[in-house]
Amino acid sequence: MKLLILTQKVDMNDDVLGFFHGWVAEFAKHCEQVTVIALGVGEYDLPKNVRVFSLGKEKDADLRGIRRGLARTMYFVRFYRYIWRERENYDTVFVHMNQEYVLLGGIFWKILGKKITLWRNHYVGSLLTRIAVLLCNHVFCTSKYSYTARFKKTSIMPVGIDTDIFKRDASVERKNNSILFLGRISPVKNVDTFIEALKILDSSGVVFVADIYGDAADKDTEYYKKVRESAAFLGKKGMVVFHPGVPPRETPRIYNQHELFVNATQRGSFDKTILEAMACECLVVASNESVKNMFPEQFLPKERNVADLAKRLRGVMSLLEHEKEEYRKNFRHHAVEHNLTHLADTLSEILATLKKHVNCNM
Repeated sequence: MKLLILTQKVDMNDDVLGFFHGWVAEFAKHCEQVTVIALGVGEYDLPKNVRVFSLGKEKDADLRGIRRGLARTMYFVRFYRYIWRERENYDTVFVHMNQEYVLLGGIFWKILGKKITLWRNHYVGSLLTRIAVLLCNHVFCTSKYSYTARFKKTSIMPVGIDTDIFKRDASVERKNNSILFLGRISPVKNVDTFIEALKILDSSGVVFVADIYGDAADKDTEYYKKVRESAAFLGKKGMVVFHPGVPPRETPRIYNQHELFVNATQRGSFDKTILEAMACECLVVASNESVKNMFPEQFLPKERNVADLAKRLRGVMSLLEHEKEEYRKNFRHHAVEHNLTHLADTLSEILATLKKHVNCNM
């Protein structure tokens, strides 16, 4: 199989999208050749059968006004140049998250007889999403609450984490009553709900230290500022500490330092950080129904419910040590079912089958 991958970024050091570097490397084991086109490219170290092309965003990050508009026009020019020039080097297209690539290239790929697939895992969709799905031969997501899960051509997939890297490291000391939030700082992650729950814990006399790792996109700068202002009192007490985003290679150590991991994202997406924390044997509290079949009730607070999140955190912290250890082992067991090897094997089987069948219907 010759695979074309379109994604937002290829950069092994990126704190949000760095994980995809590992995906490309694993997918390459199943392919004769892999061609990657990314909006932006940073540092990478990939197998010899992988070639990477950039649309140029990494060079244009600081541009403004007309120059930025011209740069964006060049993204389209490069996109069409690459998919035309490389047309003999791929027979299947895998679009990761950005449906725009399908909308831009779908008709072209259809004419050339390429199989088109889309990985999209967001709970919100639109008419454009439906058009993108219509153009695809197959769609992938990890949550049954994802917008794309409703279509007949959609497969629910493993999340795809490297459980050989994300695992318990006994040499790292795990702090008692330490709480971790790690990920992009944005409204969809409900970091404000997490902070308010911590305030309740503090007012109830619960002793803890919470670390928040992550950066905000430009559009979420004001939200990040408000979150930090809201947590200022806890920060002065040394109970909440904000850290910048970190590259993926540093996150296993951070998970291993903490007893609890909190994810307050709502249904529809299945954040990989949940599985990474589980693989590192953290006690994970997540208000996301996507994990309902893997989580005991006491680890599942209601979505955007501050009081319930505080209640669940207090309950988990009060567990006896042997109870905590049993839950840690169970979390690890479930995480392994979503390992990267399983994802790559499953994906390659579906893509191989697509080459033998006509298009699916919605």
